[in-house]
Amino acid sequence: MTELAEVTTLLLSRIRDIPDHPEPGVMFKDITPLLADPVAFTALTDALADLVVRHGATKIVGLEARGFILGAPVAVRSRVGFVPVRKAGKLPGATLGQAYDLEYGSAEIEVHAEDLSRDDRVMVIDDVLATGGTAEASVQLIRRAGAEIAGVSVLMELGFLGGRARLEPALEGAPLEALLRV
Repeated sequence: MTELAEVTTLLLSRIRDIPDHPEPGVMFKDITPLLADPVAFTALTDALADLVVRHGATKIVGLEARGFILGAPVAVRSRVGFVPVRKAGKLPGATLGQAYDLEYGSAEIEVHAEDLSRDDRVMVIDDVLATGGTAEASVQLIRRAGAEIAGVSVLMELGFLGGRARLEPALEGAPLEALLRV
């Protein structure tokens, strides 16, 4: 078994399916067992850090909230800066915001205006790529701040929700990497 296959097997073994959460018919992918396992969490951090280095990122944007949990240790491991992207109204001071559509309504995310610059190549990190709306909005927000997109990396992609098809045009050739496809 290759090292990548071993990491994939380890990560999959630590993700728990929770049926009917948060509503009937939804199969929630719970990553808390993975986070609680230091070997699995380290393997995940290392795999994401390898992508950050390979794609020449100078900063990581972590998407609220699980993107914070995954992105911060990856930033430390990669020796790059970490920038949180938050729901609107959560950051003090001057922010840039980006609205996006949800299935039933809309939302907005924000970043501190001074945290990204033209000199930055930014890797977006999150736990799941589902419909792609939040990731797409973060890419737009990063570009509006003047930074370049190094790519988007996620722990898992829920392919049946079509997020890749929505997100790839916004990436304009930057890579979209999913460690697991479920």
